[in-house]
Amino acid sequence: MIIIGVGCGPGMLTEEAIRGIRMARTLYGSDRAIEIARPFISPGCEVKTIDDFKALHQLPGDAVVLSTGDPMLAGLGYLPGTVIPGVSSLQLAAARLHIPLARISVVVAHGRGHEQGMADTLEEVRRGKIVYLLADPKFDVRALYRCLLELPCRPIRVAVCENLGYPKEHIDVGDIARPPVPHADLYSLVIGKF
Repeated sequence: MIIIGVGCGPGMLTEEAIRGIRMARTLYGSDRAIEIARPFISPGCEVKTIDDFKALHQLPGDAVVLSTGDPMLAGLGYLPGTVIPGVSSLQLAAARLHIPLARISVVVAHGRGHEQGMADTLEEVRRGKIVYLLADPKFDVRALYRCLLELPCRPIRVAVCENLGYPKEHIDVGDIARPPVPHADLYSLVIGKF
């Protein structure tokens, strides 16, 4: 199996990823991943939308699977086989905000583990790390902000990064006393002293 990271938005594919997509005879991916890869899909390649991510282990061994962002950042990198990385939203957010990746702790609360994601975020901020939080529309951002207000480590800044890599990309930065809130479904948060 080959798992290809298509990047977090259009134009974020690596040359290696483009070669892998062009060589594929059958591609599997989410609608979003397929749309990003579409300009590089060869004519005659069979494209199949993944409807059940729990059934990915049933794909054939020679399957080429598209993963949004980078497969190793809350993506499909857990699947067996070769992983071709993509440009992640983490990389893009760090670049846009001029934050070295070595200062960042990643917390995933996307599609699962909202309570654990909140607890992990608070712990990492207490430790002085900058948190990159992958969240989803159901994550209670305001509850997280209330908990962050109780922490003694100040100042705490928050950046809401929406639609990273897309034409409607928007980053709003504020202080925890007046934090920005997400307005898009596709967003992440950067939290800490940056």
